[in-house]
Order: sequence, then C-alpha cells, then structure tokens
Amino acid sequence: MELGPRIIFRIGNVPISETVCWSVIVSLVILVFVFFATRKMQTVPRGAQLLGEILVGFVYKMVKDVMGDVSEKFAPYCGTLIVYLGLGSMLGILDLRPITADLNCTFPLAVVTFILIHYNAIKVQTAKGYIKELSSPYPFMLPLNILSDTMFPITLACRLFGNILAGVILMALVYSGLHTASAALVEVFTGELAKDAVVPFFQIGWPLVLNFWFDMFEPILQAYIFTMLTMVFIDNGRHPVED
Repeated sequence: MELGPRIIFRIGNVPISETVCWSVIVSLVILVFVFFATRKMQTVPRGAQLLGEILVGFVYKMVKDVMGDVSEKFAPYCGTLIVYLGLGSMLGILDLRPITADLNCTFPLAVVTFILIHYNAIKVQTAKGYIKELSSPYPFMLPLNILSDTMFPITLACRLFGNILAGVILMALVYSGLHTASAALVEVFTGELAKDAVVPFFQIGWPLVLNFWFDMFEPILQAYIFTMLTMVFIDNGRHPVED
C-alpha cells in the first residue's frame, strides 16, 4: 500500500502526481456542471439549473449566517471550496485516491484561507489596528498571537489531510484483511492456498457501510468543517476586540 500519491507521468523533469490529475478532472467536472446549469436559464428551474440554484442558495445562506452582510463577497470562494473539497475527497467511491489525502492539495488551500484572513483583517482594521488587535490584552501577547496565527494554515491543512488519509488507510486495511479471510476460506474448502484467484466472499456487501462513511459522509463533513473554519476566522479577523 502506497501512502503517497503515485506519479502518473512526467513533463520533462517535473513529476505529475495523481493528485494533480484528479484535481484537474474535478475542476473540469465543476466547470462543465456550471456550464450546463447556466447555459439556458429558465424562470422555472429544472435539472442542472435546479440543482445549481439549490446549492448556491445553501452556500449563500450558510455564509450569511456566519459572516452577515458580507456574504455576497465571500460566498463564491466558500462555495467553490466546499464543492471542490467535497468532490475531491469522495474519489474513493471510484477507487481513486482522494486529492485531499495529499498535503500538496490541502496546504495551498489553507494558505489561501490564511492570506484572506489577514488581508481582510488589515483592510478593515488598518495595519496599526490589526497589530493592536494581536497585542491584546497585553503587548507581550503579540509574538504568541503571531505564532498562533502562523500555525493556523498548518493545522487546517493537516486536519483535513489526516482525516481523509486515515479513511484511505483504514479502507485499504479492511479490504486487505477481507481478501486474506476469503483466501483462507477457499483454502478450507479446496485444501489449496489461493493467492490470485480468490472469490471475494467477505468483500461483498457489508464493506459498503464503511465506504459510505469514509467515501461519502466524512468527505462532506470535512469539506464543511474546512469551509466553516475559513468563514469563522475571516469574520473574526474583520472584527476588532472592541466589537
């Protein structure tokens, strides 16, 4: 079992991993859906347009509940984030490695969130006001708060990466164990140890419960948590302590 993403091909000396390939495919899927959802807008939405409007309405409501009157400004980013992370984390359904099981995917997104947090904080409070915010309630808290803020993208990226990678590893171990159990069952009835042609007695049916959790529910949950933390910290940065 490989813990890291496989290298699919190379462009010169630059390796292109499966994370990059699946990321491009997920992005294309989103773009194609958006194209068909907005190609022929109707007063009474149907099909892709209806699904798109439901998703957009959900995102705008979620952002408004957390961030208030600036929801229209940040909703596009948050909506793209939750859809991209959700779809990219559910690739296990197709027996592919989720893109979020790679720090090369989660960390850049966490850095973008980190930049948005501090950019908007400085924009609203000014640089002087933001330094005052970081120095609250005592000046010696400034380096501690800077260190804490610097660690934020690392913890945000590792939280998503760790949860999705754990699911990938657990499912691989489960299927490996079930394969061994199926081989042992074949050996009991045939008297020969089957290594290659094993009837997957124990791999049919019940593992779907684990697949549902690790490849559907958890990816949606982790994408939601990542997006929610993004909204909360951006909103907190826009409001000084006095507020």
